[in-house]
Amino acid sequence: MEAFRRLLVWTGLAFGLGLLVLFALPSYRQGEASIAGKSAEDFTLTIDGQTRRLSDYRGKVVVLNFWASYCQPCVEEAPSLNALQRHLEPRGGTILGVSLDPEPTGYERFLKNFAVPYPTWRDPDLKDGKSKIALDYGTSLIPETYVIDRHGRIARKLVSAQQWDSPDMLAYFDALLNQK
Repeated sequence: MEAFRRLLVWTGLAFGLGLLVLFALPSYRQGEASIAGKSAEDFTLTIDGQTRRLSDYRGKVVVLNFWASYCQPCVEEAPSLNALQRHLEPRGGTILGVSLDPEPTGYERFLKNFAVPYPTWRDPDLKDGKSKIALDYGTSLIPETYVIDRHGRIARKLVSAQQWDSPDMLAYFDALLNQK
């Protein structure tokens, strides 16, 4: 009887721990349905000396990507993001990168090394290594990406590096781009 009780206790603990691990994994959070359909938070940024707002991109599908040059998964996904930009741009979409690099040197080196073809901006207002814009979006890990539809609503949130130019991902974007 004692052995059976111990087995039940350990089974319960293992099950509980398994659930905690499952919910903590970034893959569990892919798509985060709870934010789908919400309006994307507007913010101001300066790109190439011009002040812009996220709302200036209304009418386009925007892939809002939070990244940093010191983030290895961000480095790994950079080539596929470049390929996605080449796919999106002629179809009415764009990637908008927001770098959380604390210093401009790493940011500028990253842009040069990867020949980043899409608009990107380094948030200069980091407080304790945190970006107010990223925090307003609920970003806790990088890379983290928000897909925003033509009406300025969040269609999807993706956590961790993605293969942005995979056939499944391109089909997803084609379907989103075809929506009016």
